Amino acid sequence: MKKLLLVGAEAMPFAATGGLGDVMGSLPAALAATGEADVRVVLPLYGAVKEEWRRQMKEEDIFYVNLSWRQQYCGVYSLIKDGVTYYFIDNEYYFKRPALYGFFDDGERYAFFCMAVMELIRHTGFYPDVLHAHDWQSALTVVYLNCIYRTLPGFGDIRTVFTIHNIEYQGKYDFSIMGDVFALGENEHSLMEHSGCINLMKAAVECADLVTTVSPRYAQEIRTPEYAHGLEACLNQNAHKLRGILNGIDYEYYNPEQDEAIFAPFTPTRMAGKGKNKTAMQREAGLPEREDVPLLSIISRLASHKGLDIVSECIYSLVAQNDVQLIILGKGEAKYEQLFTDLQASFPDKVRAMITYDRDLSKRIYAATDIFLMPSKSEPCGLSQMIASRYGAIPVVRETGGLYDSIKPFWQDGDVIHGNGFTFANYSAYELKDRTEAAIELWNNTPLRKKFVRQIMQTDFSWSISAEKYMEMYGEL
Repeated sequence: MKKLLLVGAEAMPFAATGGLGDVMGSLPAALAATGEADVRVVLPLYGAVKEEWRRQMKEEDIFYVNLSWRQQYCGVYSLIKDGVTYYFIDNEYYFKRPALYGFFDDGERYAFFCMAVMELIRHTGFYPDVLHAHDWQSALTVVYLNCIYRTLPGFGDIRTVFTIHNIEYQGKYDFSIMGDVFALGENEHSLMEHSGCINLMKAAVECADLVTTVSPRYAQEIRTPEYAHGLEACLNQNAHKLRGILNGIDYEYYNPEQDEAIFAPFTPTRMAGKGKNKTAMQREAGLPEREDVPLLSIISRLASHKGLDIVSECIYSLVAQNDVQLIILGKGEAKYEQLFTDLQASFPDKVRAMITYDRDLSKRIYAATDIFLMPSKSEPCGLSQMIASRYGAIPVVRETGGLYDSIKPFWQDGDVIHGNGFTFANYSAYELKDRTEAAIELWNNTPLRKKFVRQIMQTDFSWSISAEKYMEMYGEL
C-alpha cells in the first residue's frame, strides 16, 4: 500500500477560499477510496477552522521548528475523515488571522508551514512514498526535502509531485530575505532565482520528480507565453515531468438528489424537482415566476479573466433581444459589480445581480439554472461548469483549460445527441452571444432539451476516474 502525504494551504470543509480547497477536500478521500493508499494531508490550523472540527482533533505532538534565526512553536493535531488522516499545523502567531492569505508576511508564514511539514514527518515517523505539494504555499516542502532533508534517515526515498492549480500565483520575493525568511543560502540561489527574484513555484518545478496541472489542456497552455506568466521556459525545460489530470467534484457534497441546501431534490430521470427549484429561486430573487422562460446564470468571481469583459460587450443585447431571465452571483472588480447592478436597473423583470458570495445560495442558483455561462479567458480547470452540469444546467463555455477538457459541443447525428454543452473557441463577445442563443433555442425545444439535460447530468465528473490517474502517476515514481 502506497503512503501518500498531500500538502496544501487549504481544504474543505476545514478552511477554504476556492478551487484549491475543493480539490484538497475531495481528492484525498477519492485516493483513499481506491484501497491502494494510506492517505494523509497536512494543512495549517487557521483561526477559521470551526469548533466542531477542533473537538474531533487529538494532539499528536508539540515541537519547535527552526527557520533561520527563529525557533517557533509547532503543535500538531489530527483527525480522521473519509478514511484520510488530516494533520493540522498549529501556530497562532502565523495562522490565527482574520483571513487565510493576503498578509505582508505570507512568505514567512508558509516557509514555517513547509519546514513544519518536514519536522512532522520526522516526529510522526510517517515517511511517505510520495510527497504531493499543491501550489506556491506548499512549494518549499519540495525544496526543503531536496536541499536540507534528503540526506537524513528516512527521507532518501521520498518521491515528489508538485501541482500547479493556478500559475498566476507563483510566490515571488526579493532576494534580500533568502536567508532571513526562507533559511536558504547561496548554494540555492540559482534554484530559487527567476527573472531577478525568488520564485517558489519555479523552484518546486525544478525540484519535483513530476509536475501536474489540473487539466490536460492547461498542461499544454502553460508552456506558452500567453498563459505561463513568465514560466514558459522553465516548464518547457521540464516538459518531460509535466502531466495534466482533470479535477473532479465531490459527488456527495454536490448531489441534487440529497442536497439540503436546495429547494427540492431531483435526478436525471426524475426532473420535477428541477422546475420547483427554478420557481422557488425566481420567487427568492423577486423575478416573475415563469416556467416558460430559460433562466441563465453567472456564478463567478467578478474579474476580467473570468470573461466578464466580453460579457459586458454583449450582455445588454443578449437580455434585450431574448425572452430570458438572468441571475448573477459574485463579488469582485467594482466595474463589473456596477455593470450588473446597472443591468438589473435596466431590466428589473429579467435580471437580478446578487453582489455577494454564499455557498448555499450558489447551490440554489445552480439547481434553478437552465443555462450556465462561463466564458473564461483562462481557466486551469474550473469546477463551476461541472457543478452546473450536475444540477441540470446547460453549460456555455469558452474552449480553454479544463473547460475544453470537460465540456464538448452539442451536435446531432440523426436521433443521437453528442456533447454536453455549447462551446466557442475565440475570446469573442460575438461567439459568446451566438452560442448562448443557440443554447436558448435548444432549451425552447422541450423534447430535445429533456434528452440533452439528462445526458449532461449523466456526465461523470466524480473524482473516481481522476483518482485512478493519480494512482497510476504515483506508480510511475
